[in-house]
Amino acid sequence: MTIIPYEDKYRDDLIFMILEAKNALGRVPGLNEDLLDIQNSYISKGGMFWVAINDDDRVVGSVGVSMIDSSTECYIHRLFVKYNQKHKGIGSELLAVAEAYAIEKNRTAILVHLGSPKEQWFESWKFYPKNGYVEIEKNNMRKIIWK
Repeated sequence: MTIIPYEDKYRDDLIFMILEAKNALGRVPGLNEDLLDIQNSYISKGGMFWVAINDDDRVVGSVGVSMIDSSTECYIHRLFVKYNQKHKGIGSELLAVAEAYAIEKNRTAILVHLGSPKEQWFESWKFYPKNGYVEIEKNNMRKIIWK
């Protein structure tokens, strides 16, 4: 598995992987419009997006970072791992790449918005606290990365 910056050739595979991941969690899979244009949604605005690729050049994970205007904080978005590839460290590696990018861009904290109800997003609600994120308000967590 290799984590690389997003390329448009992976768009359809990325979308399919995310829809599968949502379906595997028992959620009605819906398409997030930002995924249709990663370049304009993330990269051209100072953020970044990565995909985890397996040996067959297929998307098995993703994560994006978006900057917050006039702030030293940023958001993590679309951290997904292919449903049959979970619990292999891919999510942790993707998160580490995103956090390193935020540090490189002199951000002081990373925010993440989690879905509700918690029962439908149970994996996220377990994953982020395990990685140092704390709830700061309903459905929002923060990790201080720079002091």
